[in-house]
Amino acid sequence: MSALTLAPARTGKEPRRPVSVVIAGAALVLVVVAAVLAPVLAPYAPDAIDLSASLVGTGGDHLLGTDSSGQDLLSRALYGARTSLIAPIVLLAIAALLGVVLGTLAAWRGGWVDTVVSRLTDVMYAFPGLLFTVMIIAVFGAGMTTSVLALGLAYTPTVAKYTRSVALAERRKPYIDAYRVQGMGGVRICARHLVPNLGRSVIGYLVVLFGEALMSLATLSYLGFGAQPPSSDWGLMVQEGQAAVVQGALLPALVPGFAIALVVVSFNVVGVWAADRLGSRR
Repeated sequence: MSALTLAPARTGKEPRRPVSVVIAGAALVLVVVAAVLAPVLAPYAPDAIDLSASLVGTGGDHLLGTDSSGQDLLSRALYGARTSLIAPIVLLAIAALLGVVLGTLAAWRGGWVDTVVSRLTDVMYAFPGLLFTVMIIAVFGAGMTTSVLALGLAYTPTVAKYTRSVALAERRKPYIDAYRVQGMGGVRICARHLVPNLGRSVIGYLVVLFGEALMSLATLSYLGFGAQPPSSDWGLMVQEGQAAVVQGALLPALVPGFAIALVVVSFNVVGVWAADRLGSRR
């Protein structure tokens, strides 16, 4: 019997995406488009103050109402989407750069190098990430840049541990020994073959982490350590709108809070599905 008859038939059809993934993906696309087109879609400047329109409810002039300073909530939410989406990407890029290097180095070298990296990541794990970030902010000052850099360092051990686990499995595959027999050096094997083959798994893991990173940054802004006024960051908007809740105005805190929840839940749904798909194709 020929090899052709033994091969399983392929229909060429991709598995249908779950409805929840389609809805979550559409919501993310909508948020990204709104962030990109914020200057076009926003009816007002995000920092335009109108005290005569303080805490106005929904209406023709202000579709989502205003905050205590009379700033249009729709405009602030649209512009705030930019910071709230870009900052976690930069944060995870920093964590991925450092974490992939450390994880790959530990898996490839083994021995005392693996022991040192593992103990270092264990110590970082034992220390709460937000507390570590707040300590760095206390030294270098509050602000979104400091928050992103500090959280990038806090997320590095997580990425390093995951990278080490998948790199150990990849390192045992026959093609690694084949390249060694050909005389290829370890750095070249890792840079040109090992790390690229880890790409799907690592990217899938980072997508899952995006929602958590967004929540961490929003938490820092809410506590006053992240974005500073007059920024329209969603976490800062929730903090600024908290006082209005006592006066019976829920929208200043509800609008950015709903935006955070929508993006986090949508990214978690899409991220888990994407991680499974990327992992199955390795």
